[in-house]
Amino acid sequence: MSRGKAVLFGFFVGGVVSASATLLSTPASGKNLRMQIRNQTMEWKELLEGLKRDGLRIKNQLAKTSKESTVLIKDLTKDMKNSVVAWKESVEPHQKNIKDYLEQIELSLKELEDKVKNNNVKA
Repeated sequence: MSRGKAVLFGFFVGGVVSASATLLSTPASGKNLRMQIRNQTMEWKELLEGLKRDGLRIKNQLAKTSKESTVLIKDLTKDMKNSVVAWKESVEPHQKNIKDYLEQIELSLKELEDKVKNNNVKA
């Protein structure tokens, strides 16, 4: 049973129990008792209608919030993808420069190594 139905069922059972207890324990006349029962019934109807309106309002707000969050998540995902692409484009030229620089360092080290070997052989 859903939570809303359980609450409504609880109100209904509570109303029936309280009405029965009132009927059995009241010292009032029948006319006064019937008036009290009518008033109590009207109060319960108003309360249930208010709960129903509030429930529908909450349901509509949840649907609206869900739709808005879906749009927000799509926009956020799109922005993140664009940021990653822009970052890759900005880093790519530097990667080539770093690679070239490392190749030059490697070549210089190899030349230096060869010079050291040649100096050791001559000595």
